[in-house]
Amino acid sequence: MFIHMNPNVVLIFTVSDEVKFYILFDVGLAILFYTVGIYFYKSNGKAANFISGYNMKSDEERKQFDEIQLCKIYGKRMMYWAVPFMAGAIMDLFINGIGCATAWGIWIVMFIYHMIDRNKREKSK
Repeated sequence: MFIHMNPNVVLIFTVSDEVKFYILFDVGLAILFYTVGIYFYKSNGKAANFISGYNMKSDEERKQFDEIQLCKIYGKRMMYWAVPFMAGAIMDLFINGIGCATAWGIWIVMFIYHMIDRNKREKSK
């Protein structure tokens, strides 16, 4: 791959197969999280059946929740989950594998926060 900075200088920027894997993996997860997040956000409450445990609740229990708001909240969170992986892909350009590991570490923290918040929401209903 060639990057032309000015007509007199040509920088050659090569990326090893291992680095390509990390970058593609990070970008793929970012696209996946963002796409699923958009689906949840725009589903108008229809994606609530895909929330783990929610589809097991009775109709009476489901009436306690605002499905549209629930899907918007979960959709936003999933879209935010894409950010560490995009940042990880950029980091992997400079330090091989560190971006991917960092993205997973940040995502785990975000997921734990999500589970704690979800537990609080369910107990308050």
